[in-house]
Amino acid sequence: MSAGHHHHHSHGHHHGHAHPSPPSSGDASKAFALAIALNVIFVIAEVVAGVVSGSMALLADAGHNVSDVLSLILAWAANVLSARPPSDRFTYGLKSSSILAAIANAALLWVAVGAILVEIIRRFADPAPVAGTTMMVVAGIGIVINALSALLFVKDSKSDLNLRAAFVHLMADAVVSVGVVVAGGIIMLTGLELVDPITSLVITAVIAWSSWGLLRDSLRMGMLGVPANIDSAEVRAMLERQPGVTQVHDLHIWPMSTTETAMTAHLLMPEGAPHDSFLRDLAHDLEHAFGIGHPTIQIETDGNCACPLESAATV
Repeated sequence: MSAGHHHHHSHGHHHGHAHPSPPSSGDASKAFALAIALNVIFVIAEVVAGVVSGSMALLADAGHNVSDVLSLILAWAANVLSARPPSDRFTYGLKSSSILAAIANAALLWVAVGAILVEIIRRFADPAPVAGTTMMVVAGIGIVINALSALLFVKDSKSDLNLRAAFVHLMADAVVSVGVVVAGGIIMLTGLELVDPITSLVITAVIAWSSWGLLRDSLRMGMLGVPANIDSAEVRAMLERQPGVTQVHDLHIWPMSTTETAMTAHLLMPEGAPHDSFLRDLAHDLEHAFGIGHPTIQIETDGNCACPLESAATV
Protein backbone atom coordinates (compact mmCIF):
# COMPACT_ATOMS: atom_id res chain seq x y z
CA MET A 1 0.00 0.00 0.00
CA SER A 2 1.48 3.36 -0.95
CA ALA A 3 2.04 5.96 1.71
CA GLY A 4 -0.52 8.30 0.22
CA HIS A 5 -3.40 5.85 -0.04
CA HIS A 6 -5.29 4.37 2.88
CA HIS A 7 -7.89 1.67 2.40
CA HIS A 8 -10.77 1.58 4.86
CA HIS A 9 -13.64 -0.84 4.48
CA SER A 10 -16.91 0.16 6.09
CA HIS A 11 -19.91 -2.15 6.19
CA GLY A 12 -23.05 -0.54 7.62
CA HIS A 13 -25.73 -2.61 9.29
CA HIS A 14 -28.06 0.17 10.43
CA HIS A 15 -31.63 0.17 9.14
CA GLY A 16 -33.28 3.55 8.68
CA HIS A 17 -37.02 3.90 9.02
CA ALA A 18 -37.38 4.54 5.28
CA HIS A 19 -35.75 1.25 4.35
CA PRO A 20 -37.38 -1.66 6.19
CA SER A 21 -35.32 -4.81 6.52
CA PRO A 22 -36.39 -7.78 4.42
CA PRO A 23 -38.54 -10.45 6.02
CA SER A 24 -36.83 -13.44 7.58
CA SER A 25 -36.42 -16.53 5.46
CA GLY A 26 -38.69 -18.49 7.81
CA ASP A 27 -41.56 -16.01 7.62
CA ALA A 28 -41.30 -15.77 3.84
CA SER A 29 -41.15 -19.56 3.51
CA LYS A 30 -44.49 -19.96 5.28
CA ALA A 31 -46.07 -17.43 2.92
CA PHE A 32 -44.59 -19.11 -0.15
CA ALA A 33 -45.67 -22.60 0.97
CA LEU A 34 -49.27 -21.54 1.59
CA ALA A 35 -49.54 -19.51 -1.62
CA ILE A 36 -48.10 -22.34 -3.73
CA ALA A 37 -50.45 -24.92 -2.17
CA LEU A 38 -53.51 -22.74 -2.79
CA ASN A 39 -52.53 -22.00 -6.39
CA VAL A 40 -51.67 -25.60 -7.29
CA ILE A 41 -55.11 -26.74 -6.10
CA PHE A 42 -56.76 -23.93 -8.03
CA VAL A 43 -54.80 -24.59 -11.25
CA ILE A 44 -55.89 -28.23 -11.24
CA ALA A 45 -59.52 -27.23 -10.71
CA GLU A 46 -59.30 -24.52 -13.37
CA VAL A 47 -57.79 -26.82 -16.01
CA VAL A 48 -60.47 -29.45 -15.42
CA ALA A 49 -63.23 -26.85 -15.56
CA GLY A 50 -61.73 -25.21 -18.65
CA VAL A 51 -61.58 -28.50 -20.55
CA VAL A 52 -65.09 -29.52 -19.51
CA SER A 53 -66.63 -26.12 -20.29
CA GLY A 54 -64.51 -25.41 -23.36
CA SER A 55 -63.49 -22.01 -21.96
CA MET A 56 -60.30 -20.64 -23.43
CA ALA A 57 -60.43 -17.83 -20.87
CA LEU A 58 -60.23 -20.36 -18.04
CA LEU A 59 -57.41 -22.28 -19.71
CA ALA A 60 -55.57 -19.02 -20.39
CA ASP A 61 -55.89 -18.04 -16.76
CA ALA A 62 -54.80 -21.53 -15.67
CA GLY A 63 -51.73 -21.25 -17.90
CA HIS A 64 -50.82 -17.98 -16.26
CA ASN A 65 -51.41 -19.49 -12.82
CA VAL A 66 -48.99 -22.30 -13.69
CA SER A 67 -46.34 -19.70 -14.45
CA ASP A 68 -47.19 -18.07 -11.12
CA VAL A 69 -46.64 -21.36 -9.28
CA LEU A 70 -43.25 -21.76 -10.99
CA SER A 71 -42.51 -18.13 -10.19
CA LEU A 72 -43.35 -18.65 -6.53
CA ILE A 73 -41.16 -21.76 -6.39
CA LEU A 74 -38.22 -19.91 -7.95
CA ALA A 75 -38.67 -16.93 -5.64
CA TRP A 76 -38.92 -19.23 -2.62
CA ALA A 77 -35.72 -21.07 -3.58
CA ALA A 78 -33.92 -17.77 -4.10
CA ASN A 79 -35.17 -16.49 -0.74
CA VAL A 80 -33.71 -19.55 0.99
CA LEU A 81 -30.41 -19.39 -0.93
CA SER A 82 -30.02 -15.68 -0.24
CA ALA A 83 -30.04 -16.37 3.49
CA ARG A 84 -27.01 -18.68 3.27
CA PRO A 85 -23.80 -17.27 4.78
CA PRO A 86 -20.77 -16.24 2.66
CA SER A 87 -18.08 -18.80 1.86
CA ASP A 88 -14.56 -18.80 0.44
CA ARG A 89 -16.02 -19.43 -3.01
CA PHE A 90 -19.04 -17.13 -2.76
CA THR A 91 -17.81 -14.22 -0.66
CA TYR A 92 -21.15 -12.40 -0.93
CA GLY A 93 -23.03 -15.59 -0.19
CA LEU A 94 -25.74 -16.52 -2.70
CA LYS A 95 -27.63 -13.24 -2.43
CA SER A 96 -27.67 -12.63 -6.19
CA SER A 97 -29.78 -15.76 -6.67
CA SER A 98 -32.79 -13.56 -5.92
CA ILE A 99 -31.88 -11.40 -8.94
CA LEU A 100 -31.59 -14.48 -11.17
CA ALA A 101 -34.99 -15.65 -9.94
CA ALA A 102 -36.54 -12.27 -10.71
CA ILE A 103 -35.19 -12.40 -14.28
CA ALA A 104 -36.43 -15.98 -14.72
CA ASN A 105 -39.86 -15.04 -13.38
CA ALA A 106 -40.19 -12.14 -15.81
CA ALA A 107 -39.16 -14.41 -18.69
CA LEU A 108 -41.71 -17.04 -17.64
CA LEU A 109 -44.50 -14.49 -17.80
CA TRP A 110 -43.65 -13.50 -21.35
CA VAL A 111 -43.40 -17.14 -22.47
CA ALA A 112 -46.89 -17.65 -21.04
CA VAL A 113 -48.13 -14.57 -22.91
CA GLY A 114 -46.82 -15.96 -26.22
CA ALA A 115 -48.41 -19.37 -25.69
CA ILE A 116 -51.78 -17.84 -24.80
CA LEU A 117 -51.72 -15.53 -27.82
CA VAL A 118 -51.23 -18.49 -30.16
CA GLU A 119 -54.31 -20.23 -28.76
CA ILE A 120 -56.34 -17.01 -28.84
CA ILE A 121 -55.66 -16.62 -32.57
CA ARG A 122 -56.88 -20.18 -33.11
CA ARG A 123 -60.06 -19.51 -31.13
CA PHE A 124 -60.82 -16.33 -33.08
CA ALA A 125 -60.65 -18.40 -36.27
CA ASP A 126 -62.72 -21.24 -34.84
CA PRO A 127 -64.88 -20.17 -31.83
CA ALA A 128 -66.08 -23.01 -29.62
CA PRO A 129 -69.14 -23.25 -27.31
CA VAL A 130 -68.42 -22.03 -23.78
CA ALA A 131 -70.23 -22.72 -20.51
CA GLY A 132 -70.63 -19.25 -19.01
CA THR A 133 -71.81 -20.48 -15.60
CA THR A 134 -68.72 -22.66 -15.13
CA MET A 135 -66.48 -19.76 -16.12
CA MET A 136 -68.08 -17.52 -13.53
CA VAL A 137 -67.97 -20.03 -10.65
CA VAL A 138 -64.36 -21.10 -11.16
CA ALA A 139 -63.11 -17.56 -11.78
CA GLY A 140 -64.99 -16.39 -8.67
CA ILE A 141 -63.07 -18.95 -6.62
CA GLY A 142 -59.90 -17.66 -8.29
CA ILE A 143 -60.60 -14.13 -7.11
CA VAL A 144 -60.69 -15.30 -3.49
CA ILE A 145 -57.62 -17.57 -3.73
CA ASN A 146 -55.43 -15.06 -5.57
CA ALA A 147 -56.43 -12.17 -3.33
CA LEU A 148 -55.74 -14.19 -0.17
CA SER A 149 -52.38 -15.35 -1.59
CA ALA A 150 -51.41 -11.79 -2.54
CA LEU A 151 -52.13 -10.59 0.99
CA LEU A 152 -49.38 -12.91 2.23
CA PHE A 153 -46.80 -10.78 0.41
CA VAL A 154 -48.27 -7.28 0.55
CA LYS A 155 -46.38 -6.22 3.69
CA ASP A 156 -42.89 -6.71 2.27
CA SER A 157 -43.56 -6.29 -1.46
CA LYS A 158 -41.98 -2.81 -1.48
CA SER A 159 -38.65 -3.94 -0.04
CA ASP A 160 -38.02 -7.12 -2.06
CA LEU A 161 -38.40 -7.52 -5.83
CA ASN A 162 -39.06 -11.24 -5.40
CA LEU A 163 -41.97 -10.62 -3.05
CA ARG A 164 -43.11 -7.75 -5.24
CA ALA A 165 -43.21 -10.16 -8.19
CA ALA A 166 -45.29 -12.62 -6.20
CA PHE A 167 -47.66 -9.89 -5.06
CA VAL A 168 -48.07 -8.34 -8.54
CA HIS A 169 -48.66 -11.73 -10.19
CA LEU A 170 -51.28 -12.76 -7.70
CA MET A 171 -53.11 -9.43 -7.70
CA ALA A 172 -53.08 -9.41 -11.51
CA ASP A 173 -54.63 -12.88 -11.42
CA ALA A 174 -57.35 -11.65 -9.10
CA VAL A 175 -58.16 -8.79 -11.48
CA VAL A 176 -58.08 -11.15 -14.46
CA SER A 177 -60.49 -13.49 -12.69
CA VAL A 178 -62.88 -10.57 -12.30
CA GLY A 179 -62.69 -10.17 -16.08
CA VAL A 180 -63.49 -13.83 -16.60
CA VAL A 181 -66.57 -13.53 -14.35
CA VAL A 182 -67.75 -10.58 -16.41
CA ALA A 183 -67.14 -12.50 -19.66
CA GLY A 184 -69.10 -15.49 -18.35
CA GLY A 185 -72.01 -13.24 -17.50
CA ILE A 186 -72.00 -11.65 -20.96
CA ILE A 187 -71.91 -15.07 -22.64
CA MET A 188 -74.87 -16.24 -20.55
CA LEU A 189 -76.89 -13.15 -21.46
CA THR A 190 -75.95 -12.79 -25.14
CA GLY A 191 -74.61 -16.15 -26.28
CA LEU A 192 -71.69 -14.36 -28.01
CA GLU A 193 -68.90 -16.95 -28.05
CA LEU A 194 -66.33 -14.43 -29.31
CA VAL A 195 -66.47 -12.82 -25.87
CA ASP A 196 -64.27 -15.69 -24.58
CA PRO A 197 -61.24 -15.11 -26.86
CA ILE A 198 -61.69 -11.35 -26.51
CA THR A 199 -61.49 -11.75 -22.73
CA SER A 200 -58.41 -13.93 -23.19
CA LEU A 201 -56.82 -11.15 -25.23
CA VAL A 202 -57.50 -8.70 -22.44
CA ILE A 203 -55.97 -11.16 -19.97
CA THR A 204 -52.72 -11.33 -21.95
CA ALA A 205 -52.63 -7.53 -22.13
CA VAL A 206 -52.98 -7.34 -18.34
CA ILE A 207 -50.22 -9.93 -17.86
CA ALA A 208 -47.88 -8.10 -20.24
CA TRP A 209 -48.57 -4.73 -18.65
CA SER A 210 -48.16 -5.95 -15.08
CA SER A 211 -44.95 -7.83 -15.84
CA TRP A 212 -43.17 -5.12 -17.85
CA GLY A 213 -42.00 -3.24 -14.76
CA LEU A 214 -40.74 -6.49 -13.21
CA LEU A 215 -38.85 -7.37 -16.39
CA ARG A 216 -37.29 -3.91 -16.59
CA ASP A 217 -36.27 -3.84 -12.91
CA SER A 218 -34.92 -7.40 -12.86
CA LEU A 219 -32.83 -6.83 -16.00
CA ARG A 220 -31.46 -3.62 -14.51
CA MET A 221 -30.43 -5.56 -11.43
CA GLY A 222 -28.94 -8.34 -13.55
CA MET A 223 -26.80 -5.76 -15.35
CA LEU A 224 -25.67 -4.39 -11.95
CA GLY A 225 -27.44 -1.10 -12.60
CA VAL A 226 -28.03 1.43 -9.83
CA PRO A 227 -31.31 0.44 -8.11
CA ALA A 228 -34.28 2.50 -9.29
CA ASN A 229 -34.85 4.03 -5.84
CA ILE A 230 -31.31 5.47 -5.63
CA ASP A 231 -30.07 8.63 -7.36
CA SER A 232 -26.31 8.21 -7.86
CA ALA A 233 -25.90 11.98 -8.27
CA GLU A 234 -27.40 12.51 -4.82
CA VAL A 235 -25.09 9.86 -3.35
CA ARG A 236 -22.07 11.60 -4.93
CA ALA A 237 -23.22 14.99 -3.63
CA MET A 238 -23.66 13.58 -0.13
CA LEU A 239 -20.12 12.14 -0.18
CA GLU A 240 -18.69 15.41 -1.49
CA ARG A 241 -20.30 17.28 1.41
CA GLN A 242 -18.38 15.27 4.00
CA PRO A 243 -15.86 17.35 6.01
CA GLY A 244 -12.38 17.16 4.51
CA VAL A 245 -13.45 15.54 1.21
CA THR A 246 -12.14 17.41 -1.85
CA GLN A 247 -12.97 14.85 -4.54
CA VAL A 248 -15.04 11.70 -5.06
CA HIS A 249 -14.24 9.18 -7.78
CA ASP A 250 -14.60 5.49 -8.67
CA LEU A 251 -18.16 5.58 -7.33
CA HIS A 252 -20.08 2.37 -8.05
CA ILE A 253 -23.53 1.39 -6.75
CA TRP A 254 -25.04 -2.00 -7.52
CA PRO A 255 -27.53 -4.54 -6.12
CA MET A 256 -26.13 -7.50 -4.22
CA SER A 257 -29.61 -9.02 -4.14
CA THR A 258 -33.19 -7.85 -4.57
CA THR A 259 -33.05 -6.38 -1.05
CA GLU A 260 -29.43 -5.32 -0.47
CA THR A 261 -27.29 -2.66 -2.16
CA ALA A 262 -23.53 -2.29 -2.22
CA MET A 263 -21.35 0.73 -3.01
CA THR A 264 -17.65 1.51 -3.46
CA ALA A 265 -16.08 4.95 -3.62
CA HIS A 266 -12.70 6.66 -3.36
CA LEU A 267 -12.64 9.84 -1.24
CA LEU A 268 -9.73 12.24 -1.62
CA MET A 269 -9.10 13.69 1.86
CA PRO A 270 -5.72 15.52 1.99
CA GLU A 271 -5.84 15.71 5.79
CA GLY A 272 -6.96 12.11 6.14
CA ALA A 273 -10.05 10.83 7.94
CA PRO A 274 -10.66 12.98 11.06
CA HIS A 275 -11.34 10.03 13.35
CA ASP A 276 -12.02 6.31 13.28
CA SER A 277 -15.77 6.83 13.62
CA PHE A 278 -15.90 8.77 10.32
CA LEU A 279 -16.46 5.64 8.23
CA ARG A 280 -18.94 4.18 10.70
CA ASP A 281 -21.01 7.36 10.71
CA LEU A 282 -20.81 7.63 6.93
CA ALA A 283 -22.03 4.03 6.56
CA HIS A 284 -24.97 4.78 8.84
CA ASP A 285 -25.89 7.88 6.83
CA LEU A 286 -25.66 6.03 3.50
CA GLU A 287 -28.05 3.34 4.70
CA HIS A 288 -30.44 5.76 6.37
CA ALA A 289 -30.62 8.08 3.34
CA PHE A 290 -30.30 5.65 0.43
CA GLY A 291 -30.67 2.08 1.72
CA ILE A 292 -27.03 1.30 0.86
CA GLY A 293 -26.17 -1.33 3.46
CA HIS A 294 -22.77 -2.51 2.21
CA PRO A 295 -20.50 0.51 1.49
CA THR A 296 -16.75 0.15 0.98
CA ILE A 297 -14.84 3.44 1.17
CA GLN A 298 -11.21 4.03 0.20
CA ILE A 299 -9.56 7.16 1.63
CA GLU A 300 -6.80 8.78 -0.42
CA THR A 301 -4.63 11.60 0.96
CA ASP A 302 -2.15 12.45 -1.81
CA GLY A 303 -3.88 14.62 -4.42
CA ASN A 304 -0.71 14.70 -6.55
CA CYS A 305 -0.63 10.93 -6.91
CA ALA A 306 -3.18 10.09 -9.61
CA CYS A 307 -5.47 7.19 -8.78
CA PRO A 308 -5.62 4.70 -11.70
CA LEU A 309 -9.40 4.50 -11.20
CA GLU A 310 -10.02 8.25 -11.11
CA SER A 311 -11.44 8.38 -14.64
CA ALA A 312 -15.20 7.80 -14.89
CA ALA A 313 -14.50 5.64 -17.94
CA THR A 314 -12.37 3.22 -15.93
CA VAL A 315 -13.73 0.37 -13.85
